[in-house]
Amino acid sequence: MKKFDKTNIAERIRPFLLIAIGTLLMATAYISVYDSASMVTGGFAGIAIIIKHQTTFLVEGGIPLWITTIILNIPVFFIAYIVKGKHFVGRTIFATIFLTIYLAILPKFSLTQSDLLLAAVFGGVFSGTGIAMVLLSYSTTGGTDLIASLIQHYVRHQSIARIMQLLDGAIVLLGAFIFGIQKSLYAVIAIYVTTLVSDRVIDGLKFAKGIFIISEKYNEISQSIIEEIGRGVTILKGTGKFSNKERPVIFCVVSKKQSIEIKRITQIYDPDAFIIVNDVREVMGEGFVKNTQNN
Repeated sequence: MKKFDKTNIAERIRPFLLIAIGTLLMATAYISVYDSASMVTGGFAGIAIIIKHQTTFLVEGGIPLWITTIILNIPVFFIAYIVKGKHFVGRTIFATIFLTIYLAILPKFSLTQSDLLLAAVFGGVFSGTGIAMVLLSYSTTGGTDLIASLIQHYVRHQSIARIMQLLDGAIVLLGAFIFGIQKSLYAVIAIYVTTLVSDRVIDGLKFAKGIFIISEKYNEISQSIIEEIGRGVTILKGTGKFSNKERPVIFCVVSKKQSIEIKRITQIYDPDAFIIVNDVREVMGEGFVKNTQNN
């Protein structure tokens, strides 16, 4: 009879608890802060807020956020499944379903009333914490994150983060056109707070992560990192001191959020892989800060 392993069960449940709590915090920010303040901070939630406020003549109170969110996500997930495969979509579908359910059932009230500064700060705290928890479960909630990943699949020279900035920036500008420049300026504060809180929850305020991976599955792992995350990798030659055998070492430098995804990919191919994650204080080159000293 197989021994009951509480630790293994806890590890299996943990990602789904993170998703459940994280998406609850995100939905609270969207419904009780951003929507009530008419503040657009990007993403599909931002588009949903715009559509809701512009469709009051069709439906009393406008089209609910959850309906717009699920309508926008369905075709994106379908395309992602075709282009990236089922492993890429994975828990993202679960997280998106949870977020949609919360958007549908949570009561509609304003946490910050008419104070836009409070809305920007507390909305950023709630959404930033929620996003970080979802990312720590090796998932996302679809939206512009997923679209950016699909675009980057065909435009390799652009990073996912840069594509996301362009997409979310366009949504914020649309919000400025509809709700006014003042609310959009507060939305910028909310985006900054969201990023700050998300980074702190995930892994502190470090710029990037340097990752070393030692595994016999180095070919599969490195190829998956290139295809799914869009980051280049370097294979270093290493030799085991005790075995005196050649042990190739994968080395790559990625953002904090991408380091979580790389650990997930590595665990899929080799649960016994040796992984070292270092803080990188400064990075210059493609996908990071450009060296402009000689320009």
